[in-house]
Formats: sequence, C-alpha cells, structure tokens
Amino acid sequence: MNRTSLAAGAAFAFLAAGLVPLGSRGGYIGPIAAEAQNLGWRVVFGNVLDANSAPVIGATVFLKDLKSKAIRSYTTTEKGRFRFAGVNMAEEHELWAEMNGKKTAVKTISSWDARKEFEVELKLKDFTPPVSSPPTH
Repeated sequence: MNRTSLAAGAAFAFLAAGLVPLGSRGGYIGPIAAEAQNLGWRVVFGNVLDANSAPVIGATVFLKDLKSKAIRSYTTTEKGRFRFAGVNMAEEHELWAEMNGKKTAVKTISSWDARKEFEVELKLKDFTPPVSSPPTH
C-alpha cells in the first residue's frame, strides 16, 4: 500500500467516525453528542376577565401538564391577575379559569412556542360578578 492511499484511508476513517481535523494546529473535533433539547422554563401569566372585561377576583386558574397530567392552580388577585413560574417549555400545557360554575375556553400552550414569558387573557364570557348588597345594621 502506498502513502497516498494510506493517508486517504486514514482521512476517510476519521471523517466516518465524525472526527474533523483542526488544520495546522493539530488535533480533532469529535462528534457532538446528541442531547435532549433543553428549552428551559417559562412564566405563564395574565388576567381573568368577566363578560364586561372587568377583572375577576378570586377565580381559580388551572395549568395542566399534558404529559404528566399534573395540574397546578392559582387564585386571581384583586386585579384579576395570575402567574405560574417554572413552566417546562418542553411540555404541552392547557390553561383555563373557573368561577362559580363558569369556565373559560381552554388555551393550549405549545412546546413549539419559544416565548419565555407567555401572557394570556382568559375571559369568562357568561360570568357576571354577584352584586353585593349594602350591609344592614
């Protein structure tokens, strides 16, 4: 076997193994190990509104992980706000709110959505807050 074919054979073997020469510096870059895509975490937040677009205080917002089926909940603030931190971006989720037997449409949060901060408005279309009567003495 001559030198040229030996060098060509060695070069082919390195390339087949996924090794790329670094040129005049010497050495090789090895194959990149396949790793699971780590998309990280996101924050899901927003408002729950009634039929008149007023904030709904005390509504329960649910966040369901569609893979594990785990459900987290949050009670809206006095401004109708909710917030879920540490939501896995690699998983699909469903989000909805409930109050006094009424439920919003279910929103899907896709793992393909790259937003780290996911803001959403949930509307209780058929909900009107109860009218509080003045206290009697």
